[in-house]
Amino acid sequence: MNDTIAKGALSGLKILDCTRLLPGGFCTQILADMGAEVIKIEEPTKGDYNRSFPPLNKEESGSFLLLNRNKKSVTLNFKSETGKDVFKRMAMDADIVVEGFRPGVMDRLGLGYDVLKEINPRIIYCAISGYGQTGPYRTVAGHDLNYMAYAGTLRLFGNAGAAPIVPGLSIADVGGGSLMAATGILAAVISRSTSGRGQFVDISMTDGAFSWLSYHGADWLFDGTNPRGGERPFIGQAPCYNVYQCKDDAFIALGIIEPHFWETFCNKVNLPELIKQQWPTGHDAEEQFKKLDQLFKTKSRDEWVSYLETVDIPFSPVNEVDEAFNDPQLQARDMILEVDHPVEGTIPQLGFPIKLSETPCEIRLPPPLLGEHTKEELEKIGYDAVEVHRQSKTKTT
Repeated sequence: MNDTIAKGALSGLKILDCTRLLPGGFCTQILADMGAEVIKIEEPTKGDYNRSFPPLNKEESGSFLLLNRNKKSVTLNFKSETGKDVFKRMAMDADIVVEGFRPGVMDRLGLGYDVLKEINPRIIYCAISGYGQTGPYRTVAGHDLNYMAYAGTLRLFGNAGAAPIVPGLSIADVGGGSLMAATGILAAVISRSTSGRGQFVDISMTDGAFSWLSYHGADWLFDGTNPRGGERPFIGQAPCYNVYQCKDDAFIALGIIEPHFWETFCNKVNLPELIKQQWPTGHDAEEQFKKLDQLFKTKSRDEWVSYLETVDIPFSPVNEVDEAFNDPQLQARDMILEVDHPVEGTIPQLGFPIKLSETPCEIRLPPPLLGEHTKEELEKIGYDAVEVHRQSKTKTT
């Protein structure tokens, strides 16, 4: 493992990552995996809050180790003039700045977009926030659950007539934040190639979550129906598109939409009378649920897998997380990798979800130690690292 930048798709792009926790961390890791040089700017002594979030491996958080490969770490105190000066000098030859503070924080520090674009007109500045840079909620505190609640997407999770449930994945953080930010940044990079100018990329995780209503939002916009968990076909109401408990208390997921798949399934399980009742409602749906519930409880999950995989229908076992890590499909796609870390030893990594034929993603650097690259990066821009250490009161390596 060395610190050279591979010739990936984004090789040559330099990103200053001022974010903490999940949304920004996942965004910049995607870009780093594609070859961008990502310098993680962290608070002295504490660093990214995620470093101490359980579970820990040896000294570092497991989630930090899964979100910060291919990055360097520089510690800067943004409250000191030295720290601000260093950041401005780093921004002079950077391509992208990503931050995840509440709107106005970087401006108050004197490090906002208006300041940085005067230093570097080509800078692309991406701000990821809960509610965006404008609007009445712009400075309101929140996290993933709150953004989904405001966006109306939280109401899609749960059973019919019951309260919404807490989703098991951070949908607004990742889908509405990380992925939207990466997309916006790449669009700005392409635009800059012709205009020569950078721009401000305003990412609201609430906006991102709301945009995922492009399917369920149609219920309200074109039918006047409020979609809720368990009450619409693809969010728990339809027996043909649902999850069933098996004899061994494990689960099977049916994802049958097309009529020919439904007919194949019904014939396979000896329920031909259901073929013309694929989308029942009300009492009919309740009765069909009872039939399928009783059916699936006659075999174990793995027995059902063996039985159903002989025909062409959309179904799957509901994997536990440990089973997913051992699933032959995910292993065949290289979605479980390893990297050597100087303190943590050999650590697992999640693989690359984007496969590029000519410029494949790769792991070039393990997740960095706090401030590991401070001395190296400051010397590149002409600073005396010893003086920076004294003024910012942080250890440099």
